[in-house]
Amino acid sequence: MKRVTIYDVAKDSGVSLATVSRVINGSEVVKEATRLKVEESIERLGYKPNAIAQGLALQKTTTIGLVIPEASFTYVGQIINGLLDVSRIYNYNIMLHTTTEGIVDVSEIVDVIIKSRVDGVIIYNDKLLKDELDMLTKYNIPIVIIGNKVSKEGICSVYVDIEKAIDELIKQYLQKGIKDIAVLEDRKNKYATSQMVAGAKKAFEEYGMTFKNIIEIPNEYRTSYKFLKEYLKDHKHQLIIANRDSQVMAICNAANENGVSVPDEMEVVCVIDTKYNSMVRPQISSFVIPSYDLGAVSMRVMTKMLQDETIESKEKKLTYVFKSRQSTKVV
Repeated sequence: MKRVTIYDVAKDSGVSLATVSRVINGSEVVKEATRLKVEESIERLGYKPNAIAQGLALQKTTTIGLVIPEASFTYVGQIINGLLDVSRIYNYNIMLHTTTEGIVDVSEIVDVIIKSRVDGVIIYNDKLLKDELDMLTKYNIPIVIIGNKVSKEGICSVYVDIEKAIDELIKQYLQKGIKDIAVLEDRKNKYATSQMVAGAKKAFEEYGMTFKNIIEIPNEYRTSYKFLKEYLKDHKHQLIIANRDSQVMAICNAANENGVSVPDEMEVVCVIDTKYNSMVRPQISSFVIPSYDLGAVSMRVMTKMLQDETIESKEKKLTYVFKSRQSTKVV
């Protein structure tokens, strides 16, 4: 069956292509009688306006740019699922772009996306620092950040409060007299490291102490495992907190190499929960973050921004649950 085009509608209704386009896009300059005639032709012929062509006329494309770091693919499957489900409800298309550390950064990608005429941009990047966030404000386009707490003109954020999560976790240990607690830096994610350290400092300050145990990995070590294997020969903390599953596995393997039992002699916690945390032995205790909701809520916030709907708060904080497994015994 031949596909009905805008040319067929124009011919059937006896008007120009421009007039049909104006009717499709709701222009008020078209006379009522002409509008009704064109609408009758559209209905009779079964014409379906092309969303992209219609969007160009309205200066809208119904397309949202999604930016995700390549290194984060392990963690973002459910985020993308939530985002796509909501985008379908509101008839938006998603254009996916990836960033690669040291090769393509966020600012370059966002610049390319905006020039491609998307209606808005959603960025999953919990590594964004203040300078990068400030840079985004120069774009006159709605932006939603997943993973960072930020509210600036034209920018909303959906996040989980990692600082609070670490604060609450450490206070449970301090209540039981466990004070030798350390945070392992994540060289690939300075923002996450800053959040973990801030939470630790807050908990220690509440108990009249100063938090100092930040395990920094020297640049000469390419992997955290090689460093930790040496580090744990002379340092055995009661609890080590790390951001990623690969770091926690490195801690457990290095501890085993040095005859340190997890969790009997040293407990280990991972911030980001993944399927691997329950597949390894010992199973890793971690924070279960509502990944699907991060994506779904972010897309809904974006639709509200695009449709000028009321947004109660530009910072949407989602809850988390601590999942205790075999790498901890206190909590």
